Amino acid sequence: MTKPLESLRKLPAVGVLAEAELGGFLALSALVGIGVGVATALLVMTLRGIERLLSPILEPLFTIPTGLWDPNRLWIFLILPVALSIAWWVATRFAPEVAGDGVPEAAAALIVHGGRMRARIIPLKLVATAITVGPGGSAGREGPIVQIGGAIGSWISRRFHLGEDQVRSLVAAGAGAGIGASFNAPIAGMLFALEVILSSFAPRHMSGIVIASVAAAITSQSIVGPDLGLQTGIYRLGSFTELAMYALLAVLIVAFGVLFLRLLDRLERLVSRHERSWGVFRPIGAGLLVAGLIFLEPQLFGTGQRYTNALLLDEQVKALTGAAGDMWWVLLALGAGKAIATSLTISSGGSGGAFMPSLFMGAAVGTGFARLVAPFWTGPAPIQPGAFAVVGMAAMFAVVGRAPLTSILIVFEVTGARDYSLILPLMLTATLATFLAERFQKDSVYTQALRRKGITVPRQGAIDLLDSVEVGTVMAGPTSVSPSTTLAGAAGALHALRSHGIPVLDQGRLVGVVTTSDIARSKGDPDLVTVDAVMTRRPVTVLPDTPVSQALERMAALGVGRLPVVDPADPEKLIGIFRRDEAVRAYHEALSQSTDAEMTRKRLALRTDPGAGYYEFRVPAGSMADGRLVREVSWPEGSTLVSIQRGRAVIVPSGESMLRADDLVTAFGTEASKRQMIDRLNASGEEPTAEVDIAGGLAGEEAPPPS
Repeated sequence: MTKPLESLRKLPAVGVLAEAELGGFLALSALVGIGVGVATALLVMTLRGIERLLSPILEPLFTIPTGLWDPNRLWIFLILPVALSIAWWVATRFAPEVAGDGVPEAAAALIVHGGRMRARIIPLKLVATAITVGPGGSAGREGPIVQIGGAIGSWISRRFHLGEDQVRSLVAAGAGAGIGASFNAPIAGMLFALEVILSSFAPRHMSGIVIASVAAAITSQSIVGPDLGLQTGIYRLGSFTELAMYALLAVLIVAFGVLFLRLLDRLERLVSRHERSWGVFRPIGAGLLVAGLIFLEPQLFGTGQRYTNALLLDEQVKALTGAAGDMWWVLLALGAGKAIATSLTISSGGSGGAFMPSLFMGAAVGTGFARLVAPFWTGPAPIQPGAFAVVGMAAMFAVVGRAPLTSILIVFEVTGARDYSLILPLMLTATLATFLAERFQKDSVYTQALRRKGITVPRQGAIDLLDSVEVGTVMAGPTSVSPSTTLAGAAGALHALRSHGIPVLDQGRLVGVVTTSDIARSKGDPDLVTVDAVMTRRPVTVLPDTPVSQALERMAALGVGRLPVVDPADPEKLIGIFRRDEAVRAYHEALSQSTDAEMTRKRLALRTDPGAGYYEFRVPAGSMADGRLVREVSWPEGSTLVSIQRGRAVIVPSGESMLRADDLVTAFGTEASKRQMIDRLNASGEEPTAEVDIAGGLAGEEAPPPS
């Protein structure tokens, strides 16, 4: 195994891997999966340990009291604010990316940093999540495990000096393995990584993700046991008329899901505006509010997985929530309460995910809806609340995560469904819920978090014009200064380049970037202070084959105007600079490519037109074509330019070709387009003589000979 692993060092970023390299890459994927499985088991056991430690204090919460104001139930008002404050301090003091869900942070690392994540995230995220969720914070462990898994993949890929595309694959593999390990559901983990993390089903990523998800699920199950997932009863679709009830459920799910998304977004934006002034009062206030909700309804405590299992098994839940616990309005209130409690917990600055809470909400709303309509149902088979709980989970995650395919198969595998009897309701409800949610809330819980950071994830199927241009085709040549250069010297270099930033190389290795802002912030003597004292270390980079659209997203998210371009096989070897000026050039190049491709398509279509032929015309002075680029002229539909003769020179036209008065243009087109060409040129020319200059035959005549 050593040789394949060693062959991965300095692996190219793209391309087909050799057999030995592929074997080594899959071995690394398995290693990532094992690491994620161990981390998942450690987090689960830590959460269980905290629960056992606090059980003597918190047990009265889960015992139906004779009086609501039992003083033994008040401990939650002390424990939860303190816990959230500690988790907030860990994130604020050591790594800001530890706060929050974890999935958006993993996706941001792929979009902005090429998959590079700090190794310190692994222990810090684990600690912050245990402190947030263990004492009762209303959040899930899955989002944090996704981020931990991504960080493990990133760390291993850096240890073996993989190229950016392999780094992205291992980060996505680690993230997907987090879902696979959390629920013992490797297929669900694979789909989550492809649809939510990567937003791509590219085959080159699949093998590593599958291996990592399977390895993580096996590892976590071996350590913790088989009780990580959810359990469900055996449910069947009673009749096709029952599908109408599932369609109505989709509408109700959308209402609760959009409520959750908008509430979380509003709270996150509110705390970001007042983050400095609120300080520690942010987690304390959120902790008190969540504690109040848990005091009124203990099933909002923690992840809610225990109560979700009870709903999926269609158990009478009075033993958990009191005499009215299985009434429809109580269940709907639980769904709304979970949305509020989870929004407060995530926005507190602690660490917890939205995956399991969304499943809780879906199961509660689905069961509540079933109990509401059951007395009025006259179908051939009775309504099964457990079936509606299963379908409700899929629909809710489709709304919250905005990934219908993943939602259907995640719920199907996570619940251990024994047959495909519910596949029709799952497909109908998840798809309809996604369609309706798009009309009210464009972003998912993950993409709206990215949008708040200035990062926009391209929707699948949408093609940006700049996706077709690579950074390497428009980048500027490498320029740099050394760490020992004085600030005065660096300022002179920046002035000469008319740039606001320049890479810093130490013995030919990229070590940082220095900007005019860095120099301005320095308070020392510019002739004495060196670049090494003020530069930004470990800068974000791009590869020559990175799409320009992706590079611009990174620049926008970071608020910078340039990015170093590095060798795919060596991330410390500078080969160029990509700046906003290059983005303008890239746009014009993409536009030219698009125009040329469209013209080619039209030529192929015209060749099959029996009424088409070659003809020539001269460009009249002052006409619509005089002094303009080919792509800027409104040519008649049905005509394609073949050549431009200027004096003795013959030019093959492209979108960037400039037309001049008296150019002899050969075109291919129909008789109707030829007439339109005459009319347009004559209408805009100084002298209406274009028709006189037009010559040549129609279809069936010889093409004009080349000049």
